[in-house]
Amino acid sequence: MKSKIGIIIGREFSERVRKKSFIITTLLMPLFMLALMVAPALIMMFAGGDERTVGVIDESGFVAQNLNSDSETTFLPLTGTTLDEALACDTLSAVLYIPAGAEENNIGVKLFTNGASSMSLESNITSQVNSIIEDQRLRSYNIENLSSIMDKVHSDVKLQSIRNDREEGDNQSSTTLSYVLGIVLTFLLYMCLLLYGQMVMTSIIEEKNNRVLEIVVSSVKPTQLMLGKICGIGLVAVTQIVIWGVLIGLMSAFLLPALLPADMATQVGALNAGTLDASAAGVDTDMLQAISMMGNVSYILGLFGLLILFLVGGFLLYSAIYAAIGSAVDNIQDAGQLQSFVIFPIIIGIVFGMTAASDPTSSVSFWCSMIPFTSPMVMMARIPSGIPAWEIVVSLVLLFATFFACVYVAAKIYRVGIFMYGKKPTFRDLIRWTRYK
Repeated sequence: MKSKIGIIIGREFSERVRKKSFIITTLLMPLFMLALMVAPALIMMFAGGDERTVGVIDESGFVAQNLNSDSETTFLPLTGTTLDEALACDTLSAVLYIPAGAEENNIGVKLFTNGASSMSLESNITSQVNSIIEDQRLRSYNIENLSSIMDKVHSDVKLQSIRNDREEGDNQSSTTLSYVLGIVLTFLLYMCLLLYGQMVMTSIIEEKNNRVLEIVVSSVKPTQLMLGKICGIGLVAVTQIVIWGVLIGLMSAFLLPALLPADMATQVGALNAGTLDASAAGVDTDMLQAISMMGNVSYILGLFGLLILFLVGGFLLYSAIYAAIGSAVDNIQDAGQLQSFVIFPIIIGIVFGMTAASDPTSSVSFWCSMIPFTSPMVMMARIPSGIPAWEIVVSLVLLFATFFACVYVAAKIYRVGIFMYGKKPTFRDLIRWTRYK
C-alpha cells in the first residue's frame, strides 16, 4: 500500500516540479518580494516631480511672501494682476488664490490648475498656508518670545515597543512589520490553497475525461489514488515554500547586513542589546525594530516553519474537498458551481486574517484562528505578533483532526464519483454516496 501511494506521490511531484513555470516562479518570487521592498525607496530617491511655477494672488497680504519654494514648486507672487489675467497666462502651471480675511476666518483657498493636479502639490500648499495662518493668528496675541515658547511646548515622543513576556534580547517588536508580515503570509496561504487545491481538482477531472482513472484503479484502490495525488501536489507546494524560506533566510543573513549603513547597523545592535537611547536615535525606533526582526534569521525561518505546517494542514483539508468535487463532475464548468462552497470559507479566512493582523489578541481573531476552515490564514496573520505557543498547537491539532474527518468523507465520494459520467450530481447524490459501504 505504501509503495503504491509512494509511486503516485512521486509521479505527481516530479511531473510538476520539472515544469519551467515552477522553476521560474520559485526563483523569481523572493526577488520580486525584495524588489517590492526596495522599489518605494528607489522611486522616492530618483523619481522627482516636474518643475512647476505657481502664481500667487494674495488678497490677505501676508501669505504669498512667506511661501517657501523648493526644487519642484516655485511660488511667484502676482501683484497688480487680476485673477482672470493670471489664469490666461500660459507660463504658469497653476494659480493660487488667497482671499482677504484668511487670518480671521477659515475662508477657502483656491488652486486653479492647467490640467490634472497632484496630491504632493496640494499637500504642500495646504500645509504651508495653514502654518502661515496659524503663525499670523498667534502673533495677534502679542506674547513676547512666542516662538521660543512654542518650541519648548512642542513634543516629539518616540515610542519603543518592548515585549514584557520575553527574555531580554528577544523582546523587541515592530507592530508595523508584524502587521505587514501577517498580511503577506495570509495572502501567500490564500494563493497556495486556491492554486494547488484547484490543481488537484483539475488533474482529477482531466484524468477522468481521458478514462485514465479507470485503468489506474485496476491496480490501485481509489482511496490510495486520491491520497497519493493530494500528497504529491502538496509536496510541490511545500518544496516551493521551503525554497522561498531558504532564499529569504540567506537574504536576511547576508544581503540585509551588507546593505545596511554603518550607523544604522550600530543603532540596531544597540537596540538588540537594550542600550539604545530612543531620543538620540537618528532613525525612527519602529524602523530599527523592523530591521532587527528582519535580520533575525531564526525568526524568519521559524515563520516559514509554521507557514509550512499550516500550509500542509490547510492544503490537505481543502484538497480533500477539491478531490471529491473533481471526481463528482465531468468538466470544469460543473465544478465551478460546487467549488464556491470551498472558496467561500477561504475568502472569509483572508478577510478575518487582515483583521487579525491589526488586532491579533481580539476574541474574533482568536476564535477564527481556531476554526479549521479559517485557521490557516488567520493564525498566520497573528503569529508574527508573537502569540502564545499553546494557541498555535491547539489550532494545528484541530486543523489536522478536521482533515482526517474530511478525507474520510471525501474518499467515499471519490470512489463512487470517478466512475460516474454524463450526470451532474446533486447534493443529495453526494450525501448518498457517503453512506455507501
